[in-house]
Amino acid sequence: MPLNIQSLHIGMRVLHPRYGVGVVKALTEHTADVAFDDAPRTLAPETSGLTSAEPTAAVTELQVPLEQLIRETAQSVVDALGFQKDDSIVEGLANRWQRGNLIMQSADTSLQPKEVPIETFFHKIVMIRNNLRVLEQKLNASDKLSDADKFDVQQYITRCYGSLTTFNILFKNKEDQFRTS
Repeated sequence: MPLNIQSLHIGMRVLHPRYGVGVVKALTEHTADVAFDDAPRTLAPETSGLTSAEPTAAVTELQVPLEQLIRETAQSVVDALGFQKDDSIVEGLANRWQRGNLIMQSADTSLQPKEVPIETFFHKIVMIRNNLRVLEQKLNASDKLSDADKFDVQQYITRCYGSLTTFNILFKNKEDQFRTS
């Protein structure tokens, strides 16, 4: 079914019988600027045979892309029911620590303890590990350091890994843990 100018919106994918699939870039009262693979073109949708290249749905005289309608409807249902995406599961963190808290209590009981979600603490540990790996790569790729200097700095990095093995208990997979070898 050919489209009229009112049924188009910017960003909509359309199909032209001669030019193929394009994307609506701008609209005027009677024409649409459409970017096709070969060139941008200005067309009058009613007379050019322009059709939708994406699924659409008409709801009470409103025509929108089906994907947009479904996404917005699903989000409205989720919001109305009070469901929230459970993003507190952190990949790589051992299951027994998920949704836990790290509580740091000073010996001075007059001070309040500091409570941190374990996911936040775990993220910091993983960032240290990732930064150490990048440091190792840069060290090995450096042409300004002698082999002896590289060896000395590598020993410091290895000792850092050794100090961080304390936190291996947090990791789900053994291959993600800190190793000194």
